[in-house]
Amino acid sequence: MPSLRPATDADVAAIVALNERNVVKLAPMDAARLDELRELADRVDVLDVDGAFGGFVITFGPGTTYDSDNYRWFTDRHGDGFYYLDRIVLHEDFRRRGLGGFVYDGVEAIARKHGRMALEVNLVPRNDASLAFHRARGYVEVGRLGDEDHLVSLLEKTWDDA
Repeated sequence: MPSLRPATDADVAAIVALNERNVVKLAPMDAARLDELRELADRVDVLDVDGAFGGFVITFGPGTTYDSDNYRWFTDRHGDGFYYLDRIVLHEDFRRRGLGGFVYDGVEAIARKHGRMALEVNLVPRNDASLAFHRARGYVEVGRLGDEDHLVSLLEKTWDDA
């Protein structure tokens, strides 16, 4: 049975290693950067799959000093009316099992009270699987940031009942 739990110091090496294996789709993150993000983030959670490390997710509420251009874009647009998913990475041994949907169900439940979940997905280099996943969950593109070497699609999912 999968679960999300807060990351601990014992998880740092696994989180950093998994991020590095997927860095082409993510921002780089060493242990020092992870420590910075843990201070600012609303949540840094580990996906626990029957006691095994299944991945991680990092989310930010509004109003932090997070230095991401993408986060700042949403802040400029929505003030405190959004919840930001910075990154989610599933361990390669646990992909294609519906665990991404499990994590999103949990994160979206938190985001719903803010009325909007915001995130970005790479267009250059292109991440077609992620784009399709987000489309299927009701996310829509609201902007783009970057250049010909690194371009992201800025996506949102909104709820009217927040």
